[in-house]
Amino acid sequence: MIRYKLYQNKNEKSSTKGMWYGRVAVTGVTNLQKLADRIQRNCTAKRSDVIAVLTELVEVMTDELQEGRRVKLDGFGSFKVGMKTAPAETAKAFTPSQNVKSLHVLFQPEVKVSADGTRVKTFLTGAQVAEYEGYDKPEEQEP
Repeated sequence: MIRYKLYQNKNEKSSTKGMWYGRVAVTGVTNLQKLADRIQRNCTAKRSDVIAVLTELVEVMTDELQEGRRVKLDGFGSFKVGMKTAPAETAKAFTPSQNVKSLHVLFQPEVKVSADGTRVKTFLTGAQVAEYEGYDKPEEQEP
């Protein structure tokens, strides 16, 4: 179940000031060790083998991404590097040291198309949503 918390938009400059929205409530963190334990229970690979493969996957993906390649994991999604840049007056004036401000990794989950044409991200197939119970629910306030 995907849980959410309510919050009110209090931005004075927003046309939706005072309106209520939901944000996903993260209910915990799963690390490599926990994933390896679960994978071991679901297949014939030992936990140590799973950890070795996943650790190596991170290293190989790092190399591939830094070579400018998109990394596609079938059934999972695709990763690629993106960048934030500052503008240059001319193409010749653009230099990485002056204009590249940061790099980041972009992830696009795999999408399945159902019989009715609906596109659903693989990780969200069958997901349900409910309000998170572990927080102080905000009271209605005047906008």
